[in-house]
Amino acid sequence: MNLILSIETSTPTCSVAIHQNGELIAQKLIVEDGGHSKQVTVLIDSLLQENGFNLSQIEAIAVSMGPGSYTGLRIGLATAKGLCFGLEIPLIALPTLKILAQGLRQSQQEYSHVRLLPMLDARRMEVYAACYELEDLQEIQASIAVILDENSFSELQGTTLLAFGNGAEKWQSTCRHPDIQFVNNPLFPEAQFMGALAYDEYLNKNFQDLVSLEPDYLKEFMGTQPKNKAL
Repeated sequence: MNLILSIETSTPTCSVAIHQNGELIAQKLIVEDGGHSKQVTVLIDSLLQENGFNLSQIEAIAVSMGPGSYTGLRIGLATAKGLCFGLEIPLIALPTLKILAQGLRQSQQEYSHVRLLPMLDARRMEVYAACYELEDLQEIQASIAVILDENSFSELQGTTLLAFGNGAEKWQSTCRHPDIQFVNNPLFPEAQFMGALAYDEYLNKNFQDLVSLEPDYLKEFMGTQPKNKAL
């Protein structure tokens, strides 16, 4: 049946979906900061039960590989690896920003002669961003971490760029890029957008090693130092 289970945990939106031959069957989604560890397996179980499937019918697992939340990405990948190991099925890894770009392509709006600039908030004035061709999601700019200023992405000129995602919102008031057009809709990466991308990887047998694969964080984790306590 070519059933693929997709897992997306890169933001506070935690989602899982089932696709058959790249076509969406169903998705389950919650939005809860820090809730991924408690909810992702519950979502998977309920998704399968409500749609009459069981894990033995799944032929591959697709997971969002980052960038995004450090904790969310670790939980998503650990869940995907565990399922693939136990079921002896392949693992597919997809870039989070490419998933977000696919989400815009699946939206109801019509675009032409543009490139896509998906952006995820990385706190303060920093974002994770990439650039893709609209027609086939060919990569123009690989995923990078960028501290935004009025001249960001000046190297990408000559074609209209659609900036979208929660990282684009905070740039809109200061952006001076001549070719930027902002898409004002609250779009996040979700498992429902992973189907066609995952199916293409499945057909081409672009599978990942369960031992060595790590999330694409783009930058090192910066934790806060605990305050000194009086002795």
